[in-house]
Amino acid sequence: MAAKFKKGDKIVVIAGKDKGVRGVIEFVLTKQSKAVIRGVNLAVRHQKQTEKQQGGRVPINLPIDLSNLAIEDPFDGKPTRVGFRIENDKKVRFSKRTGRKIDV
Repeated sequence: MAAKFKKGDKIVVIAGKDKGVRGVIEFVLTKQSKAVIRGVNLAVRHQKQTEKQQGGRVPINLPIDLSNLAIEDPFDGKPTRVGFRIENDKKVRFSKRTGRKIDV
């Protein structure tokens, strides 16, 4: 299956505890069909103090399922689905909402 989500894409969370939150994809776990987004699905890890770093509560980003995400349309900022088409012998992603290319 083609990659609808890529590193650096701006997304909107459409389901779950962080519904409506916008963020940027840091990386995609393709085999698990999950992605890690900066500032979404945060958990607190209790870190023990070491010589190099201070201890305390450290927030970490946990993976979120791709089915709970939608790409933000670059032209109006609303969630959209992704389609593929061939332009100049190249496969490009486009917004099904506006019909314009996502990879600009």
